Amino acid sequence: MSLFDYVVVGGGSAGCVVASRLSEDPGVSVCLLEAGPSDVGDEKILRLSDWMFLLESGYDWDYLVEPQERGNSFLRHSRARVLGGCSSHNSCIAFWPLREDLAAWGLPGWGFDECLPLLRRLEDTVRIRTVPPQDPCGVALLEAAAQAGLPTVSFDAGATVVNGAGWFRINASDDGIRSSSSHAYLHPVLESRPNLTVITDAWASRVLLSDRRATGVEYLAADRVHRLTVSARREVIVSCGAIDTPKLLMLSGIGPAEHLREVGVDVVVDAPGVGANLDDHVEGLVMWDAAKPMVSESTQWWEIGLFAATREGLDRPDLMMHYGSVPFDLNTVRWGYPTTENGFCLTPNVTQGRSRGTVRLRSRDFRDKARVDPRYFTDDEGHDERVMLAGLRLARTIAAQPALAGWVGRELAPGPSAVTDDELLDYVHKTHNTVYHPSCTARMGRDDDPYAVLDAQLRVRGVRGLRVADASAMPLLTTVNPNLTTMMIGERCGDLIRASTG
Repeated sequence: MSLFDYVVVGGGSAGCVVASRLSEDPGVSVCLLEAGPSDVGDEKILRLSDWMFLLESGYDWDYLVEPQERGNSFLRHSRARVLGGCSSHNSCIAFWPLREDLAAWGLPGWGFDECLPLLRRLEDTVRIRTVPPQDPCGVALLEAAAQAGLPTVSFDAGATVVNGAGWFRINASDDGIRSSSSHAYLHPVLESRPNLTVITDAWASRVLLSDRRATGVEYLAADRVHRLTVSARREVIVSCGAIDTPKLLMLSGIGPAEHLREVGVDVVVDAPGVGANLDDHVEGLVMWDAAKPMVSESTQWWEIGLFAATREGLDRPDLMMHYGSVPFDLNTVRWGYPTTENGFCLTPNVTQGRSRGTVRLRSRDFRDKARVDPRYFTDDEGHDERVMLAGLRLARTIAAQPALAGWVGRELAPGPSAVTDDELLDYVHKTHNTVYHPSCTARMGRDDDPYAVLDAQLRVRGVRGLRVADASAMPLLTTVNPNLTTMMIGERCGDLIRASTG
């Protein structure tokens, strides 16, 4: 069968949700295309505690960023190549979007009160629990954070924590199995819905367009030889993520006209916002040798979050830190910083960064990886650097508190010799990482916004029968880890489509 009512391209965090919700109606047929393999029965994917083994693995598109003017040019952007997308690949930190974040989107239908039913429905499907306090260094770290002015809090759904720290909520079962979008939304129905077809190892090369209407998708089959097509009677929904969604749109002729012509792609819709506005959570690192043995078992090794406002009057934190109960020397060893086999770290990140980057085609061959240029630390006001400096210093302040005295050995990175702003910024520019949260590259927006690729219904402007549902649709990146927000976008997309045909 190659003709369906709906074709969903990308079985990631949102795509699995869209396919599941649309196929609840037995009167419609749904095809889900995923470029990577299935996660069904794959312990390497499903066992959450092993997630760091997936970085730079065969399940990872592993995008090396373009050379950075002020950032880490060695940085690799991990993007999942497996059913479930990044919910099957990254850690499983579960935050609802903040009320203030959704208000900042400023779009009808996307306010917090309007999204609340979607979030509750999501939590009826996805298994979410709070990390148990079984890491003694983590317990001490929370005490130290409180001594430094960040009280211990619970990250209850719907609450905005401006200054505070606590154990994460995670989407995983008690026995350590991910509750990814594929595991929660697809696995239970794969055998019971004949109207749902999931094709894995199907690498989409372009959306088929006729008279500016999406009619289907061309893809490379699992044998990596044959080009096949699936047709859509009603709609195509692109859910390939914030890097591959703009790439697929551009390969299909929807994007900045001048750039498309440069790489030899025929222009169907001149859409300058496709691949623009790339946002992310840039992440620094302070790492210590541990004076006592660290835990040997963990839910996901990154179990505590710390939020802070670096200046007065903020309604949301502009700084977040993740606590890791393992050393994290992925970007420091090449610069000669010492490492350890028994250590812990705090990773300050800029929650509302102002630097913006781009995603561009490398060529018109869909097999070539996109050019990803986050342009870290290039905002004109120096906002991102200022917040990062505050984060590095706050991490050191927390480590200096009495509660952590028995745990802190020597500081390995950036090391006690890095004291001044210039010294710390030099360290950050060379060694920073990302929290792997690229977003906003095909953003929703109002009709008068020339860079708004989508309207508030997730419909691609200038084309009929085509929507986008993933993190690229966000007008602004959420303050918190965005995976549940991405799943929520999938829930909203399903509702919007059903409402448009009802």
